[in-house]
Amino acid sequence: MEESQELALTQLRTSVEKLSSSTEGYEKPTLMRFLVARSMNPDKAAKMFVDCQKWRASMVPPNGIPDSEVRDELEFGKICLQGPTKSGHPLVLVLCSKHFPAKNAVNFKKFVVYVLDKTIASGIKDKEVGDEKLVAVFDLANITYKNLDARGLITSFQFLQSYYPERLAKCYMLHMPGFFVSVWRFVCRFLEKSTQEKIVIVTDGEEEIKFKEEIGVDALPEEYRGRAKLTLIQDVLLPKTAPEM
Repeated sequence: MEESQELALTQLRTSVEKLSSSTEGYEKPTLMRFLVARSMNPDKAAKMFVDCQKWRASMVPPNGIPDSEVRDELEFGKICLQGPTKSGHPLVLVLCSKHFPAKNAVNFKKFVVYVLDKTIASGIKDKEVGDEKLVAVFDLANITYKNLDARGLITSFQFLQSYYPERLAKCYMLHMPGFFVSVWRFVCRFLEKSTQEKIVIVTDGEEEIKFKEEIGVDALPEEYRGRAKLTLIQDVLLPKTAPEM
């Protein structure tokens, strides 16, 4: 690690202590994610880190959000957990035609956390390193106006940006219909530049070929001309269902 990074880490730890918190128990890769997300500014990264600590303490139980608390959303069968991709990341696949705007905003937020935590946890090998990332795919095939949920998309991406810094490796949007373009433009107003740069809208044959090459046939389900079976996220059993931060 470069000397400048070590200095930034030291300053981050000091700034966190000034905010009456601690980085004890968190490895360097975890702290580096917060620094990168805040352009290596230790004070801003420290605030983000402490805000995240407080948020997780209030929102997420020690062992993660259980299936029983998000069963209403799970029953739609809209989230699949695949992977690893060719780059070694877990793949979360969102079948948007099976999604409908949530009636309970609090429960939906819990569901977003459940999905993000479990996806990240599925990428942990023997021991959590702290810099595990995920790849997301939103399949918009066969969606109708009943499936449109700008608020749900904004919530999901804002959670990623605020509480899961540098966890997103890449995001692919498949089969985007014309009537969804205006919705997506609206959602993009709420996305940071660094997030938008990781999103690929797959629109033609060449981009589709590249998408399949980057994901890898072993991670892609058969429905996408891969070799894997579609696996609902609730059917994936893990020893640990939530990362530390």
